[in-house]
Amino acid sequence: MRIHRMLPLPICVAALGMLTAIGCGNGSSGNGSTGNPVAQGGDGQRRIIILINGDSPFWDACRVGVKEADAKLDLGKSGLQAVLEVNDGTPEGQIDKLKQFASQSDIAALGISACDAGNEAVAEELRKLKAKGVHIVTIDSDIDRSRMRDLRVAFIGTDNLGGGRELGKCARNLRPDGGAYVTFVGRLGAQNAIDRIDGVRQGAGDKLKELDKMGDDIDRERARKNVRDAIANHPDLNTLVGIWSYNAPAIVDVVKEKDRRKDFTVVAFDAEPLAINSMSEGQIDAMVVQNPFEMGYQGVRLMKALVQKDQATIKEILPNLGKPEGDIYDTGIKVVVPDTGSPLKPEMFDKKTKFLKLSDLKEWLAKYNLTGS
Repeated sequence: MRIHRMLPLPICVAALGMLTAIGCGNGSSGNGSTGNPVAQGGDGQRRIIILINGDSPFWDACRVGVKEADAKLDLGKSGLQAVLEVNDGTPEGQIDKLKQFASQSDIAALGISACDAGNEAVAEELRKLKAKGVHIVTIDSDIDRSRMRDLRVAFIGTDNLGGGRELGKCARNLRPDGGAYVTFVGRLGAQNAIDRIDGVRQGAGDKLKELDKMGDDIDRERARKNVRDAIANHPDLNTLVGIWSYNAPAIVDVVKEKDRRKDFTVVAFDAEPLAINSMSEGQIDAMVVQNPFEMGYQGVRLMKALVQKDQATIKEILPNLGKPEGDIYDTGIKVVVPDTGSPLKPEMFDKKTKFLKLSDLKEWLAKYNLTGS
């Protein structure tokens, strides 16, 4: 996830850790806390807001990226302020936030991580904001590109289909004789969930059968219950796939609880601190790691450029804007494996995917005082 000169991935992931998703609380922002209604910018400043879809350590790195952008891009001198707002994990919560934003006159740009890609009520609120002159981008999880693409200028985040495909390759190569898997995620209607699950299916190949995909609506206890139910209902299940950041710890908790580690391959998105510790303990076989720091940094950078009509910066971030898929900025992924014993090799994955051992990731995070990515 990088651009401009694109911050090096290490910085992205690093920042990620520093913060430490999926990807919801009641309104904490990058520059402090906000209550309801959402606080307006101070000293006559106009706000650039990133509205995330839920509260998770995944978003800590994004928050750091937002703060870094606010400082490095010297937003204050431009009369701007970058903040991060937290949703409660539901489309209804996002609708309430968007209605608040529409009633305020200091919002210059909005980056939103959509809870549900095709939610018409969310789309309607975005239309109202766009009509008021608010510049809109999507962060981490896009809206339905086939029907609502015109509502936002660009998407900044992971190539979720490609990331899911790499996670599927992890499962396929860890289970060369095949088997069956279940995917676990927060919201099945989120675009990143849809794309990742489709990608896993593509990458897993013909020998690994998809048994189910289970959503938990960002309820941590339900996330664990889903894993218990999947194990109880599918005796042929041998691979557990976490799609959102907290799903990996939920899977690990249940597998430990049942003392069934030898029976399951565990692969997952993201590197929350708990997931990193679990891989260190031999509880996770592979992780596909995103770059939420870069999502925050480049999201703010692009929105600032849109507000200021800075065409040179917009062109630098989105060199193919106006062409097919030219409105997408890919923040990149890494495949991370344990230090020893993994059959996974760099040549099994796409050339643009970075391949790291866990100790390399930890080194990288420590260099930037981060705990997760």
